[in-house]
Amino acid sequence: MIYRSLSLTALALCAVLLSSCGSSDLRLLSKSSIYSGSGVYLKHESFDLPPASSKVVAAAIGKPQDKFKMPVYAFSDRNRLVRTTAYTCSECDHLIYGDKNATGTTLRYTNRVRSAAADWSFYPVGTTFRIKGLPYLYVVDDYGSALLGTGTVDIYKPTKEIMAQWGRRTVEINVVQWGSFTRSAELLSQRTSFTHCRKMLANIVRQRPDLSSVAMR
Repeated sequence: MIYRSLSLTALALCAVLLSSCGSSDLRLLSKSSIYSGSGVYLKHESFDLPPASSKVVAAAIGKPQDKFKMPVYAFSDRNRLVRTTAYTCSECDHLIYGDKNATGTTLRYTNRVRSAAADWSFYPVGTTFRIKGLPYLYVVDDYGSALLGTGTVDIYKPTKEIMAQWGRRTVEINVVQWGSFTRSAELLSQRTSFTHCRKMLANIVRQRPDLSSVAMR
């Protein structure tokens, strides 16, 4: 009976450890990344980024600006100067969602693919991009009320320490592939009780009037 109790205790402890946000994806990271390979997550990650190219900086001049005075781009512009912030699933406003993103799947943070949040009327769900100087492919699978009406992209980080280390950065990104306005409208139409979802949906329909029927489902 004692051994059985000890086994149950050990199993419970393992369950707690494995339930930390994004744990399944984090184990896929290489030893040179933030996961040490010995069950310990390091507190720091290297973000030594090169400056944006002069061409991208010059192209940003004269464009319309959002409330952060950042350029607002046409969808034909794939190379962009973008304001980025960072978030983690242990923040107070994300605790109720745990390690889930706005599509209902697990937030990703691997040595290949990582999650990001944005206003889906600027970057529709599924949009993939790269940040200059980093090897990862970022996928927009989340959103946040603070991002509404801006071109800011929120980069998912697995811990508060790494989130704080990223802070707020203006970076050059390259949009590899645009996501789906249709899928964005489908998801947002189910969440119109939330002001930011309702506003994102309205902005999508303004750009894509053909999706008005999707928005009304």
